[in-house]
Amino acid sequence: MSKPITITETDLIQELKLSRQMPELLEKIVKHKTIRSVVADFGIEATEEELQKAADNYRVLNNLQSSDQTWEWLRYHGLSLEDYQEMIRYNLLSGKLAEHLFADKVEPYFYENQLDYVGAAMYQVPIEDDDLAMELYYAIQEGETSFFDVARQHIENKDLRRTAGYTGILRRDDLPPQLSAAVFAATPPQLLKPILVGSAMYLVYVEEIIQPELDQGLRTQIMSELFEQWLQSRMMMGQVTVTFDKEKVEV
Repeated sequence: MSKPITITETDLIQELKLSRQMPELLEKIVKHKTIRSVVADFGIEATEEELQKAADNYRVLNNLQSSDQTWEWLRYHGLSLEDYQEMIRYNLLSGKLAEHLFADKVEPYFYENQLDYVGAAMYQVPIEDDDLAMELYYAIQEGETSFFDVARQHIENKDLRRTAGYTGILRRDDLPPQLSAAVFAATPPQLLKPILVGSAMYLVYVEEIIQPELDQGLRTQIMSELFEQWLQSRMMMGQVTVTFDKEKVEV
């Protein structure tokens, strides 16, 4: 019969150290404390109605459709009801702080950096042999084959082969500089001449260049980016002292 295993807080801290997860955890703790401090400074609060709505939305997003499922989820994650409520409150206040700081800065930032949010719907096929890549390019140009036939024949990755090399809508920062410059200078629909990236030549078909619109999704993304930049700058300004029992570590 197996013996029961007792896990203490000291065990948890030691495991975090040995598994090298401590820096990531410390960063999260500093973020939380920074946000709570600034929220208090600004006097930002959440009403009971807002908290209830946020809790309901969280359950929907995590597919917690019943109270039994919710309690089981809490037990699995080692959370009490009070922990859950504090998590919802923290998430809500973080969002309200981001709105307070950056709601009026999103639109100017978008127009100043609009090119960064242009997207490209494109297909790409890596070809290891330079001569073969050029041969396939001219064969497509002359109508002897199609880009999609080439993709089905030469892409090794099964999942990517099924989509003929389509990798979704990508932005400039999602692509290596060599590809980015050519893709966003294209006049779609256009097949690009093979481009060397690393050790492979890439056949690229640009289907569409998508101009960005400042919809709610992009507005939320930009606000999150600005908030994260602000948070990182705040964290770099201070010194953090971490205490483990009688030991102190400054980071």
